[in-house]
Amino acid sequence: MRSEPSSDQTVTGEELVARARALIPQLRERAPRAERERRVPAETVADMQDAGLFRVLQPKRWGGYQLDPQVFFEVQMALAEGCMSTAWIYGVIAVHNWQLALFDERAQNEVWEKDSSTLISSSYMPKGKIERVDGGFKLSGRWGFSSGVDHCDWAFLGVLVPPVEPGGAPEYRTFLVPRGDFRTDDVWHTVGLKGTGSQDVVVEGAFVPDYRTHKSSDGFAGTSPGLALNDAPLYQLPFGQIFVRAVSTATIGALQGALTSFVEAGKGRVSVNDGSRTAEDPTAQQLAAETSLAIDEMRTMLLRNFASMMASLRAGEPLKLLDRIHYRVQSASVVDRCAQLVSRLFYSSGAHGIYLGSPLSRYFVDIHCARTHVANNVDKYSRNYGGVLLGRDNTDFFL
Repeated sequence: MRSEPSSDQTVTGEELVARARALIPQLRERAPRAERERRVPAETVADMQDAGLFRVLQPKRWGGYQLDPQVFFEVQMALAEGCMSTAWIYGVIAVHNWQLALFDERAQNEVWEKDSSTLISSSYMPKGKIERVDGGFKLSGRWGFSSGVDHCDWAFLGVLVPPVEPGGAPEYRTFLVPRGDFRTDDVWHTVGLKGTGSQDVVVEGAFVPDYRTHKSSDGFAGTSPGLALNDAPLYQLPFGQIFVRAVSTATIGALQGALTSFVEAGKGRVSVNDGSRTAEDPTAQQLAAETSLAIDEMRTMLLRNFASMMASLRAGEPLKLLDRIHYRVQSASVVDRCAQLVSRLFYSSGAHGIYLGSPLSRYFVDIHCARTHVANNVDKYSRNYGGVLLGRDNTDFFL
């Protein structure tokens, strides 16, 4: 772990993506170990640190590159070609360097002043219980699915803060808690995304000062306290837009990894039943083409959406609510589409694909596990979008 900010802030997005792509062979080799140990190997995290990948969205004032989100997601897709668990924890951990920039300056100082490479995990489910005390809150609770927590020294934890006045609405906030104030329970025994090490986080009566909390309403409205210091257009993006893509985009890269495995095996595969060659099978040919085209379409859509948002923010124009709803549905639809396509690749791979050592089987279960994330429930967000198009009020505020 670096103890000083990176001095090379002239690195380009293309260079960072190339560094991520250079890791793909190692990630493929380490993927079985990540599954066995139920966590991404420490050396993989060190490799990503050394490559500067966690700094893509980090503010320049903290040694980050402060690059457009398109670079961040290109890096994530590249990593997922080698190991989707690695790409998953990269997405949810590296995006926290973006969210911390929205916090009060005092919170940023506590995390990064001594070591700007410090990493933060999260669990945004609103499971915490609080008591208001002088200067902040007393926090307790158990949160699940904290991906990559073993590699992190801080955690973002979701809490519904009760209203001060009776009859008011509760307020969703993210609480920032240091490692010394929480413990983890080893509960991560799953069918897929095994290497994410998404353990439970437990807090028992920790004091959290008010400045170490971030209001969801500020993230939605663009009024976060950190914007007084980090006022670049990057940090004016709505949190709901950038986070939901952090838990869906890895599936695009993983689908590319699955297609690569399917193609590599199919080029030389001959059926033991009738001697037919996969490379000459019209169904396999069509499926390979359709999957490749779909990957290109989903990647293009992702980059276009963020390019459009960044252009508006740079021009000082507010983002249109209907666009935000539209982009939200597209984010969730990616995972559904990838799950359908990787299923077809898996079925078409024949009996060889069912072995545990098959890379294709790993991509298959990992993508399907990503589909279970609440942010990837495309039906819910499609209904909201359709309702808005038909004149009803928007019901989704994580946009």
